[in-house]
Amino acid sequence: MSDDQDSIKVILIGDSGTGKTNLITVAAGYEFDSNSLSTTSCSYIQKTYTKHNADYKVNIWDTIGQEKFRSLTKIFVKESKIVILVYDITNKETFESLPFWKQLVDEILDYTPVFAVVGNKMDLYDKEQVKGDEADKYAESIGAKVLLTSAKKDSESFCNFIGELLEDYLLKDKGERIDSFALAKDNIIKKKNCC
Repeated sequence: MSDDQDSIKVILIGDSGTGKTNLITVAAGYEFDSNSLSTTSCSYIQKTYTKHNADYKVNIWDTIGQEKFRSLTKIFVKESKIVILVYDITNKETFESLPFWKQLVDEILDYTPVFAVVGNKMDLYDKEQVKGDEADKYAESIGAKVLLTSAKKDSESFCNFIGELLEDYLLKDKGERIDSFALAKDNIIKKKNCC
């Protein structure tokens, strides 16, 4: 198997200017770039997390938030196991657009991924337009965890958060496999009773 086939796909999705690229850049171990431009192509980094004595490769994708590129963004949503909805705490509109991005994901995937909400730019807390309890309320409504962070000031929290989401995915995936097995077993029993 190639690295891509043998990895768990995570995407960051949200409006342009929310800091998705910088979140991924610092997660990769690079310096924060205050002059980074809006993303015009999708790219990813790969990190390895150790869970339950096993190593898991995680591909963390940066997607394009600009409206003119949304058809391209849709392509990169496919096969995502963890979806991180990103907004800028200093820009209320980016938060208000999160339901749009979640709906876009829901329309593309025929399964429910692990969702998360990340409020970025906490270093600009004095310019905050979205209160933490608003983010908590929205995250709760979609069954998601929430993280308020700063790509500029806190590279560790985002990396650790992805580790938590990976744990949630592994537990969810294990639960779905057990449910599928139980369903298949039930079907076999029913067939035996019918014959």
